[in-house]
Amino acid sequence: MPQALLYKAALLGPGPVPLPPLPPPLRPARSESARHARRAAAAHQSLSCSTNEMLSLDPSGPEWDCPLGSKDLEEEGPWGGGSGLPPTGCFPGSWRQDVGLDCKGSPEGAEARAWTVYYYSLLQSCLQQAGLPETQDRSQVPRTGCPGAEVTLCVLGSPSTFLPVLLEGGVQSPGNMLLCLSPAWLMKVPAPGRPGEAALLVSKAVSFHPGGLTFLDEFVPPRRATYFLAGLGLGPGRGREAAELARDLTCPTGASAELARLLEDRLLTRQLLAQQGGVAVPVTLAFTYKPLGLLRGGDASPGLRLVELSGKEGQETLVKEEVETFLRSEALGDVLQVAVKFSGWRWRGRQAFRLYPREELGAVVDTVLALLEKLEEEESVLVEAVYPPVWLPCSDGPSLGPGLAVRICAVVCRTQGDRPLLSKVACGVGRGDRPVRHHNSLPRTLEVALAQCGLGEAAQVAAVRQRVKAAAEAALGAVLALEAGLSAEQRGGRRAHTDFLGVDFALTAAGGALTPVALELNGGLCLEACGALEGLWAAPRLGPAADDAAAAPLVETMLRRSARCLMEGKHLLVVGAGGVSKKFVWEAARDYGLQLHLVESDPNHFASQLVQTFIHFDTTEHQRDEENARLLAELVRARGLKLDGCFSYWDDCLVLTALLCQELGLPCCPPAAMRLAKHKSRTQLHLLCHHGPPWPAPSLHAVPCCPLESEADVERAVHQVPLPGVMKLEFGAGAVGTRLVKDAPQCHEHFSRITRDLQGEADHPGIGLGWGNAMLLMEFVEGTEHDVDLVLFGGRLLAAFVSDNGPTRLPGFTETAACMPTGLAPEQEAQMVQAAFRCCLGCGLLDGVFNVELKLTGAGPRLIEINPRMGGFYLRDWILELYGVDLLLAAAMVACGLRPALPTHPRARGHLVGVMCLVSQHLQALSSTASRETLQALHDRGLLRLNLLEEALVPGEYEEPYCSVACAGPSPAEARLRLLGLCQGLGIDGPNYPVAHFLSHFK
Repeated sequence: MPQALLYKAALLGPGPVPLPPLPPPLRPARSESARHARRAAAAHQSLSCSTNEMLSLDPSGPEWDCPLGSKDLEEEGPWGGGSGLPPTGCFPGSWRQDVGLDCKGSPEGAEARAWTVYYYSLLQSCLQQAGLPETQDRSQVPRTGCPGAEVTLCVLGSPSTFLPVLLEGGVQSPGNMLLCLSPAWLMKVPAPGRPGEAALLVSKAVSFHPGGLTFLDEFVPPRRATYFLAGLGLGPGRGREAAELARDLTCPTGASAELARLLEDRLLTRQLLAQQGGVAVPVTLAFTYKPLGLLRGGDASPGLRLVELSGKEGQETLVKEEVETFLRSEALGDVLQVAVKFSGWRWRGRQAFRLYPREELGAVVDTVLALLEKLEEEESVLVEAVYPPVWLPCSDGPSLGPGLAVRICAVVCRTQGDRPLLSKVACGVGRGDRPVRHHNSLPRTLEVALAQCGLGEAAQVAAVRQRVKAAAEAALGAVLALEAGLSAEQRGGRRAHTDFLGVDFALTAAGGALTPVALELNGGLCLEACGALEGLWAAPRLGPAADDAAAAPLVETMLRRSARCLMEGKHLLVVGAGGVSKKFVWEAARDYGLQLHLVESDPNHFASQLVQTFIHFDTTEHQRDEENARLLAELVRARGLKLDGCFSYWDDCLVLTALLCQELGLPCCPPAAMRLAKHKSRTQLHLLCHHGPPWPAPSLHAVPCCPLESEADVERAVHQVPLPGVMKLEFGAGAVGTRLVKDAPQCHEHFSRITRDLQGEADHPGIGLGWGNAMLLMEFVEGTEHDVDLVLFGGRLLAAFVSDNGPTRLPGFTETAACMPTGLAPEQEAQMVQAAFRCCLGCGLLDGVFNVELKLTGAGPRLIEINPRMGGFYLRDWILELYGVDLLLAAAMVACGLRPALPTHPRARGHLVGVMCLVSQHLQALSSTASRETLQALHDRGLLRLNLLEEALVPGEYEEPYCSVACAGPSPAEARLRLLGLCQGLGIDGPNYPVAHFLSHFK
């Protein structure tokens, strides 16, 4: 028999309510013949009734052909809402049993204790099968920490379901991913200043670390959760306790009973996916009794007919008419069978359904009427299409056995900006004559599953994957849109949101193409299936799945939301407001709930109206920085400001900020380190003296240079520094005043020009002239130019982002183009990161967010300069867009003495390529075809990314870029093509500004 892809009903998580029994004989409809009665009896035998458990508590094999009501389907295990003791002796293996699972001050009863022991054994079994070491018990020596000042990601649920999340969390945030095996290990306490909300405290947990190391820990004092994810059940038992623990927390939660109740209603989710997501769902006829308000109104959904019943009895005529119309409708196409099933949260995990031939009107009607009697409010009975097999040619010839059926499950996660992202696809393949369930089929990749079913052509498989990706992401997008319209009470708390979703698909042939049809939404089952797929490459046999963890985007979201939780309400003093390019600071602060207080020289600065406190203070006289720091500290104390941190992102104010922090006793880099990094020639000369150990030493990256304060210095420098060289301002910014000099006369000429034109702050505000106009001459090094943005905490590198710069416009070195992520080979990228890191450490920069400019030469990275603050221009925006990491929030956390909650190895979600627009080159275009309004409109439509860097179109000899214009794409080549086309259409490209040439360096 040729292999086939069959429709299979997907399985949701467990549920608390047993299926009600139906009368054993199915009588035919009154108007049907005895032949129909015989067919109904035969159809009774085709009933497929299966139970599954979201948290993998049932070790037994699958049930098959069990008639509805023939057995009690109450879920086993406390998470599903059942009761009783756990199964015994079901985990082969050897591990210590004498571990401290009791939680002081929160004793458990015998039954609860048995389940805690069961889950501990399940965890050890999972670790053992993954090739990971046994959990070490160190609970006898309680761990101390900083409650409220550290990331704490807490999971309550079955280890087998959440193992992918736990292991990934151990990698991305070592020691902060905690698994609680019992609700008794957690406690809710009222939150001060938040009526009706509670903080969640963790007294005991299994902590996860890199390499799969785990420890059983006790915490004194208890750790305060910054994120909570629970396996929920709506019935009695631990599921109900988990639901109550998740409700109305001050910390972010990734699930709630209220949201689960909505998402586990098949009818609601099908309508939601069809209407808002444009996702294909089975053609369905639904009979509902007192439906959810969310089901009422709205546009009709394609292929979904909803019939609202006034009562559960006396509906025979209406039901028969609707079913008859449905079975004869063209929407069913070539469907030969239909399934009858329940819909509603009570039936979560109860995949009881009956299959009938499409022509069996009487049997379908009788089954619907029988099920209607069991309905409660907000529940439904569904009659849905069972799609025929998609027959695919089999290269091995006809098969003697039954064909193969495939079920596709996809895990999709909410990422930065509430954007859905598909993280993993796993498939189950089984016999075509029985349901393929999550726990009775081995997970495999989409490519392998489709190949086994006869579809092996790469282009076709890629097309199916793309359709699955689009449908899964649209499904989560529809769910997020639904949640956005719900109140905090309807969601189960102010911070309750769905952060990941599992979507089960069948494949159908529609219009000559294989189309994924969404059957069910779930979380734990798909996550567990993808984790099991990753387990095929268990250590020490690492394989291709090792770098593509299903839970990676979810853990990144957990960390991102934890950072928000830790920083909400923090009071920070910002020194120096910056210009229009820093407008994002005030918008982000409002979004994060930061309370900002501002010190600024300009009394009329627009940001003065956007902060809690505005302190007008002249910060431009840097010779008086020590005195000004003392005066500012007195002003802060006089105003009674209770600050958590103080920081600056503005070049001119960095040393003053470090001195002020020292006066106020707030975390910051030492002022001496800031002075050293701010003084460009001192930076290079200092690093040239650092020969190690350890090795490689920072001296390998420094470039010879000479400081210039007089014409005599210039004369001496041209004999010490090989020419051609680079002359620039010691304390400059934005490459203003930087120039390539080829010989001694050019050096003297440029020094004289700068000394004459740029004497003080008034000549060119914001580029550091308040420090003076001293210059330096440094050796010119050949190579490609790159930016490395670093996040350091306690001298440890937490994150690094490398971008590539196009060729600068000589002789002035004005930036032209940029690309992120870098196109460098991994080894070269690592060299750049380590060079930047070592240079920062060599200057004493141990805590903060820093931007390091380097060139990659044939001999390795060479330092251009260190900017001891967050990267400027477009860098913060690009990193946030591509990696979901906000350098501003990271800098604010460091300023508060908090370790930034960052993923260890963030992955880019695409590519950005951009060009700079200069007033000297683009004044006509920027005043017409590429006006600010036009560029902003294109940005709002998602056609480009606009970063405005200057407010006015003012030409000048010493200019900075006016704006950055960028395009995104799935590859650098596609992003380049889009950008080039836009630049040509907008008039940015031209003979004197050849964009194609600037972008050619990114090939």
